[in-house]
Amino acid sequence: MKALEGKIALVTGASKGIGAGIAIYFASVGARVVVNYLSDEVGAADVVSDIEGMGGEAIAVQADISRADEVKRLVSVTLERYGALDIVVNNAGIFHYGPFETMTEAQMQRAFAVNVLGTMLMCQQAARAFGDRGGCIINLSALDSQDATVGMTLWASTKGAIDTLTQGLARELGGRNIRVNALAPGCILTEGLLATKAINPELKAKLLAATPLGRFGIPEDVARVALFLASDESAYVSGERVLITGGR
Repeated sequence: MKALEGKIALVTGASKGIGAGIAIYFASVGARVVVNYLSDEVGAADVVSDIEGMGGEAIAVQADISRADEVKRLVSVTLERYGALDIVVNNAGIFHYGPFETMTEAQMQRAFAVNVLGTMLMCQQAARAFGDRGGCIINLSALDSQDATVGMTLWASTKGAIDTLTQGLARELGGRNIRVNALAPGCILTEGLLATKAINPELKAKLLAATPLGRFGIPEDVARVALFLASDESAYVSGERVLITGGR
C-alpha cells in the first residue's frame, strides 16, 4: 500500500516550485491532490496534467489565501469533490529580497497577508474540516526564520511568525489528533528564486561554500521530507521545525 493511499491533500501555491514538487510527489504515493494557485492557471493545469499522466488524481482550484472567503471556498470545493481533507500544506508565499529600508508599506502588508494571515486562515479552515478524524498540517517556514540573510529581513520576519504559529497550534490541536509541523528549507532552486536578484554570482558562491553537501536543494528534496511528515511514519511528530538545508 502506498504511503498516502486514500488521503486527500491540499497544497497551496502549487502551480510551480516547491508546492508543485510536493503536490506531484504526494500524488505519486497515492494521495488525491488539490492544487491551489493564485494567478498561474497554466502552471496549475500542468501540475494536474503531470499527476494524471502518472495515473493520479488532482484538481486545480484558484483562490487567494489572504482572503478568508476564498480560503473557505477552497476548502469547501475540496470537501465537495473528495468528501474529506486529511493533509494541508501551506506553501504559498511571497518572497522579497532587498534592503529593508527600501521596502514599501504595500510590500510589507502583502507579505504578511499571504505568508502569515494566509497560513493562519488555511490552518483555521483545515482544523474545522478535519473534524474528529484528525489530520496533518505542514507549514512552510525557512532557514531564514532563525538565521536571517542580509536582504531577506521581511521574508524572515514572516517565517518567524510561522514558527510560532506551528508550535502553538501543535499544542492547541494535538488533543484532536491534528499534527502541525513546519519545514524550513534553505536555498532551494525554484523558478521564483531564480527570477530574483537574490542569487547573484557572489551570493551563490557564498551559499554553496556554506553548504556541506555542496549543492543547492531542489523541490523534490523538500517533498520527500514533507511526505514523511504527512505519513503515518511521523505519527508522534508534532510542533517541529524540520531543517532542509544541506547541512547549514
